[in-house]
Amino acid sequence: MTDLSTLKVPGPTEIALTQPFWDAAAEGRLVIPHCRACDQPFFYPREICPHCWADAWDWRQASGQGRLKSFSMVWKPGHPGWAPAAPYAVGLVALAEGPVMLSHILSPAPVVGMVLTLAPTDIGGRVLPAFRPA
Repeated sequence: MTDLSTLKVPGPTEIALTQPFWDAAAEGRLVIPHCRACDQPFFYPREICPHCWADAWDWRQASGQGRLKSFSMVWKPGHPGWAPAAPYAVGLVALAEGPVMLSHILSPAPVVGMVLTLAPTDIGGRVLPAFRPA
Protein backbone atom coordinates (compact mmCIF):
# COMPACT_ATOMS: atom_id res chain seq x y z
CA MET A 1 0.00 0.00 0.00
CA THR A 2 1.23 3.49 -0.86
CA ASP A 3 2.28 5.80 1.97
CA LEU A 4 -0.70 8.17 1.82
CA SER A 5 1.21 10.91 3.64
CA THR A 6 3.39 11.44 0.55
CA LEU A 7 0.48 12.12 -1.82
CA LYS A 8 0.32 15.55 -3.43
CA VAL A 9 -3.44 16.06 -3.06
CA PRO A 10 -5.53 19.09 -2.15
CA GLY A 11 -6.82 19.23 1.41
CA PRO A 12 -10.45 19.59 2.40
CA THR A 13 -12.26 22.90 2.12
CA GLU A 14 -12.40 24.40 5.59
CA ILE A 15 -15.07 26.93 6.53
CA ALA A 16 -16.15 28.24 9.93
CA LEU A 17 -19.06 25.77 10.06
CA THR A 18 -16.82 22.72 9.59
CA GLN A 19 -13.63 23.91 11.31
CA PRO A 20 -14.27 21.97 14.56
CA PHE A 21 -14.59 18.75 12.51
CA TRP A 22 -11.24 19.32 10.79
CA ASP A 23 -9.55 20.42 14.04
CA ALA A 24 -10.71 17.20 15.75
CA ALA A 25 -9.60 15.13 12.75
CA ALA A 26 -6.12 16.69 12.99
CA GLU A 27 -6.03 15.42 16.59
CA GLY A 28 -7.13 11.92 15.51
CA ARG A 29 -10.68 12.31 16.82
CA LEU A 30 -14.07 12.07 15.11
CA VAL A 31 -16.75 14.57 16.12
CA ILE A 32 -20.22 14.85 14.61
CA PRO A 33 -23.03 17.39 15.00
CA HIS A 34 -25.67 16.59 17.63
CA CYS A 35 -28.95 18.49 17.89
CA ARG A 36 -29.72 19.88 21.33
CA ALA A 37 -33.43 20.21 20.47
CA CYS A 38 -34.27 16.68 19.28
CA ASP A 39 -31.20 14.85 20.64
CA GLN A 40 -30.31 13.40 17.22
CA PRO A 41 -26.83 13.15 15.71
CA PHE A 42 -26.34 13.98 12.05
CA PHE A 43 -23.67 14.27 9.40
CA TYR A 44 -22.67 16.32 7.37
CA PRO A 45 -22.49 19.58 9.34
CA ARG A 46 -25.09 22.17 8.33
CA GLU A 47 -26.72 25.25 9.76
CA ILE A 48 -29.87 23.46 10.95
CA CYS A 49 -30.71 19.97 12.15
CA PRO A 50 -32.07 17.86 9.27
CA HIS A 51 -34.40 16.05 11.72
CA CYS A 52 -36.21 18.97 13.38
CA TRP A 53 -34.79 22.08 11.71
CA ALA A 54 -33.54 23.55 14.98
CA ASP A 55 -30.43 25.68 14.80
CA ALA A 56 -29.23 24.55 18.24
CA TRP A 57 -26.57 21.89 17.88
CA ASP A 58 -23.08 21.16 19.09
CA TRP A 59 -20.17 18.87 18.29
CA ARG A 60 -19.95 15.57 20.14
CA GLN A 61 -17.31 12.89 20.20
CA ALA A 62 -18.25 9.86 18.07
CA SER A 63 -17.20 6.33 18.96
CA GLY A 64 -15.34 5.81 15.70
CA GLN A 65 -17.16 2.52 15.15
CA GLY A 66 -19.32 1.72 12.15
CA ARG A 67 -20.22 -0.63 9.32
CA LEU A 68 -19.46 -0.41 5.65
CA LYS A 69 -22.72 0.33 3.89
CA SER A 70 -21.37 0.61 0.33
CA PHE A 71 -18.04 1.22 -1.36
CA SER A 72 -16.32 1.83 -4.64
CA MET A 73 -12.82 0.91 -5.73
CA VAL A 74 -11.15 3.86 -7.42
CA TRP A 75 -8.90 2.70 -10.24
CA LYS A 76 -8.60 6.00 -12.11
CA PRO A 77 -8.63 8.93 -9.66
CA GLY A 78 -10.15 12.26 -10.63
CA HIS A 79 -7.08 14.09 -9.31
CA PRO A 80 -3.59 13.07 -10.49
CA GLY A 81 -2.22 13.28 -6.95
CA TRP A 82 -4.18 10.15 -6.01
CA ALA A 83 -2.73 8.04 -8.86
CA PRO A 84 0.07 6.47 -6.76
CA ALA A 85 -2.54 5.14 -4.29
CA ALA A 86 -4.84 3.55 -6.88
CA PRO A 87 -6.64 1.29 -6.56
CA TYR A 88 -8.12 2.45 -3.28
CA ALA A 89 -11.54 2.23 -1.65
CA VAL A 90 -13.94 4.97 -0.63
CA GLY A 91 -17.13 4.00 1.09
CA LEU A 92 -20.22 4.96 3.02
CA VAL A 93 -19.70 4.24 6.70
CA ALA A 94 -22.81 3.88 8.85
CA LEU A 95 -21.54 5.22 12.17
CA ALA A 96 -22.64 3.49 15.39
CA GLU A 97 -24.35 6.78 16.32
CA GLY A 98 -26.56 6.60 13.20
CA PRO A 99 -25.28 9.06 10.59
CA VAL A 100 -23.58 7.89 7.42
CA MET A 101 -20.35 9.47 6.20
CA LEU A 102 -18.17 9.05 3.13
CA SER A 103 -14.61 8.10 3.95
CA HIS A 104 -11.43 6.45 2.76
CA ILE A 105 -11.53 2.70 3.56
CA LEU A 106 -8.14 1.25 4.47
CA SER A 107 -8.69 -2.29 3.25
CA PRO A 108 -7.47 -4.04 0.10
CA ALA A 109 -10.67 -6.11 0.01
CA PRO A 110 -13.61 -4.25 1.57
CA VAL A 111 -16.89 -6.11 2.03
CA VAL A 112 -20.31 -4.53 2.52
CA GLY A 113 -21.37 -5.02 6.13
CA MET A 114 -17.84 -5.28 7.52
CA VAL A 115 -17.29 -3.72 10.94
CA LEU A 116 -15.00 -0.70 10.77
CA THR A 117 -13.11 1.42 13.23
CA LEU A 118 -11.72 4.92 12.93
CA ALA A 119 -8.14 5.02 11.67
CA PRO A 120 -6.91 8.64 11.62
CA THR A 121 -4.57 8.75 8.63
CA ASP A 122 -2.02 11.20 7.32
CA ILE A 123 -3.15 11.85 3.76
CA GLY A 124 -1.08 14.38 1.87
CA GLY A 125 0.33 15.86 5.07
CA ARG A 126 -3.01 16.19 6.91
CA VAL A 127 -4.57 13.78 9.40
CA LEU A 128 -8.04 12.87 8.12
CA PRO A 129 -10.68 10.42 9.34
CA ALA A 130 -10.39 7.10 7.52
CA PHE A 131 -11.66 3.67 8.53
CA ARG A 132 -10.14 0.19 8.65
CA PRO A 133 -11.58 -3.24 9.41
CA ALA A 134 -12.14 -3.63 13.16
